[in-house]
Amino acid sequence: MPPERDTFDGVLVVDKPVGPTSHDVVARVRRVLGERRIGHTGTLDPLASGVLPLVIGRATRLAQFLSATSKHYDAVIRLGIATDTDDAEGRPVGANAPTSPPPPDAVEAALQTFQGVFLQRPPVYSAKHVEGQRSYAVARRRAGASRPSSGGEPAVAHRAPAPVEVAVHRLEIAALQGWTLRLRVECSPGFYVRSLARDLGDLLGTGGHLAALRRTVSGEFTLTQALPLADVEPGLDRAGAALVPLAKLLPHVAPAILTEEGVERARHGRDLGPRECQWSAPPPRDGAWVRLLDSEGDLVGLARTMAASGALHPAVVLK
Repeated sequence: MPPERDTFDGVLVVDKPVGPTSHDVVARVRRVLGERRIGHTGTLDPLASGVLPLVIGRATRLAQFLSATSKHYDAVIRLGIATDTDDAEGRPVGANAPTSPPPPDAVEAALQTFQGVFLQRPPVYSAKHVEGQRSYAVARRRAGASRPSSGGEPAVAHRAPAPVEVAVHRLEIAALQGWTLRLRVECSPGFYVRSLARDLGDLLGTGGHLAALRRTVSGEFTLTQALPLADVEPGLDRAGAALVPLAKLLPHVAPAILTEEGVERARHGRDLGPRECQWSAPPPRDGAWVRLLDSEGDLVGLARTMAASGALHPAVVLK
């Protein structure tokens, strides 16, 4: 039997195919589940595939916590050709590529520049805000209103999004054959692999763009949990079976078990003291987030520890 209607609270990890936008995937799953409250925890471009966690029902209240985690990607970068979108969907721009691809040691040395924490310039065709609007909307409008110059670049350009601080935790070469570079990337939220392809090509003097991208990990969710979008759409059974329930979300956040009185106080946003909760481990530092669980292990909400009193202040209540 299909799951009961009120069980659609949790995360459905979809293996997004190449083609649809993340918004398209949300709309399609919304129709299948008959649930309006659906969002995602990190956009994937139409060109990209892989792990797209969808927050459903009450789990939408947790989106900010689920999206603030590292991502892993398998990326294919085509050196030798820069494009106006920094990916394979754009048109070539800039000077012609050198006659031969860069040597492996030059590529390895250039990649070291992108390790650790640094400022990255997002792509012009991105969802970042510029001039009070989405950057991609401004770029498309201005590119459509202008004729290309003889060099193939738009005659009118708009101000690029401001650089943002990002972090790369791991950057490994999986293969390098001629102009094609395959990378494994572990990075912070907000990191654009398209920008990495562009900037690497600029540093090598060859130009470059992102040819293919597959996200393998998004925070606590992996491809092994992901359900292909084609398997979600036939009906509710598979989606319901694959749903990660609220109680299993945010396992890295310290739990506190509430008494019945504690559950009632949390529901009304009232602070919780030692009589209302129990710890399975030493309480976390002041200001840290805590998962509030009832006696059956269901997630009641999230709270912060308070420095002055040591009490817990409920900030997100789900029940």
